[in-house]
Amino acid sequence: MSVSLPVNPRLVRSYDLRGVVGTDLCDRDASALGLRVAAAVRKRGGSKVAVGYDGRQSSPALADALVAGLAAGGAVVMPIGLGPTGMLYFAVEVHDCDAGIMVTGSHNPVDQNGFKIVIGATPVHGEALRMLIDSDAAADDGGSVRSEQVADAYLTRLLKAAAGAAPLRVGWDPGNGASGAILTQLVALLPGEHHVINGTIDGTFPAHHPDPSVAENLAQLQALVVANRLDLGIAFDGDGDRIGVVDGDGEIVWPDQLLLLLARDVLRDHPGAPIIADVKSSRVLFDGIAAAGGNAVLSPSGYVLVREAMMRAGAPLAGEMSGHIFYADRWFGNDDALHVAVRLLAALGRSEATLSDFRRALPPTFATPELRLPCPDADKPAVLAKVAAGLGEVEVEVDRTDGLRVTTDAGWWLLRASGTEAKLTARVEAWTPAGLEDLRADLFARLAAAGWSA
Repeated sequence: MSVSLPVNPRLVRSYDLRGVVGTDLCDRDASALGLRVAAAVRKRGGSKVAVGYDGRQSSPALADALVAGLAAGGAVVMPIGLGPTGMLYFAVEVHDCDAGIMVTGSHNPVDQNGFKIVIGATPVHGEALRMLIDSDAAADDGGSVRSEQVADAYLTRLLKAAAGAAPLRVGWDPGNGASGAILTQLVALLPGEHHVINGTIDGTFPAHHPDPSVAENLAQLQALVVANRLDLGIAFDGDGDRIGVVDGDGEIVWPDQLLLLLARDVLRDHPGAPIIADVKSSRVLFDGIAAAGGNAVLSPSGYVLVREAMMRAGAPLAGEMSGHIFYADRWFGNDDALHVAVRLLAALGRSEATLSDFRRALPPTFATPELRLPCPDADKPAVLAKVAAGLGEVEVEVDRTDGLRVTTDAGWWLLRASGTEAKLTARVEAWTPAGLEDLRADLFARLAAAGWSA
C-alpha cells in the first residue's frame, strides 16, 4: 500500500534537496525521503544504503529520521556518522552500497539543510530527483540498521593518495565544517608542518561562512599563511567537497588555476587524456591543458554535469570554478576535497616549482568574479535567445555548451542561466584591463538590447 506522506517539493534544487529547517524541511521530510530511496533501491534489486551527516545543528535529527524511513522501507541501512561528503562516497564504494545519502546544507546559510543522494554511485539530480520525490512508497519488511566506522579506512586511503608529498608547511581551514575531525587526524600523519584553524566542527560557523569560492572567506587563511611564512593554505566548504587554495604569497589560486596544476601532474601518467573544465574557467586553463599534451573539454557548469562529462569522456580529472574537483585517476570519480588536497601536496612533491612559482608563471589576465544578474526564471530563455541573435552582427567565436561563451581577440565573456536561482550568471576575462572594460561594456549593452535591466 502506498503512503501519502510527501516530501516537500520546495526542497528540490537542480542537484540536491535543500531548505530552511523547520519551515521547508522537517524530520518527516527526511523519513519520507528514506521510504522513497528504499523503494527505488529495492526496485533495482538492491538494499544497502549508507547515510552520513555534516556538522550542522539540525543534521543528527534529520539523519535519524532518514535512517528510520529507510529501514521502514526495507533498506539495510549503514549509518557512518559525522564526517565530510567524501567519506560518505568512500563508504558507498568500499562497502558495495546500493545508494548513499548525505545530510548536508553544504555552504548554505546556517538555518538550512538538505540531502545529497547517490543511487548506484550516480548522483540523483534534475528530472530523476523530481521523479524520486514524486514517487509513491510503502513500508516493507526486511529493513535493518547497522552502524559502520569508516573513518580509519578513509584516512588510510587518503594517506595512500598523498604518497610523494613534500614536507611542506601548510595552513588548513575547514571552516568549522564536517572535515575538521578527519583533517586533524590526517595532518598528524602527513610530512611537513601543519597549522589548522577553525578545526572544531560547529554548525553555526562562527569564524566565517564555509564557502571557499568567495574571496572574503579565505582572508583568515591568507593571514595565517603570510604571518607564519607557510608554503600554502588549503580551505574546505561546510561538507568538504569543495576546495580553496592560497599560495605562499597569500594570493588565491583560483580553482581553474589549481586544475591546471593538477592536470599537468595527471597528464604525466595519462598523456593525451581529456581533462574536463566548466564554461566559467579561464582560457589560460584550456590553453595550458593543450600545452601539457592533454585534450581540454568544455562542460556545462554544475558539479553533477561536470562529473557526467568526465565519465562520458573517460577523463582522469575534471573540475569547475566553484571548487568541485573530481579524480577518476586512482579514486572514485567524485568530488572529495580532502583527496584533492593530498593530491595537490603529492603533485607539488613531484614538481620543481612551488605553488607561488606556478601562479606567478601563469599568463596574466583580468577577470570579473561571477556576476549574478537578477532575472525571472520565465524570462531567462528569451533574454539569452535575444543576446544570441545579436551575435551575428560581429566576428566572434560562440560556444553554446552552457549558455553563450563568446570569444574575441581581447578575451571572452560568458552568459548563462543559473540552474539554482532566478538569475543569469556572467563572467568576463581579458588580456588587458582595457579589454576587460570593453568586453564587459559589450556584454551589458547586449543585455540591455535584449530587454534585461538590473
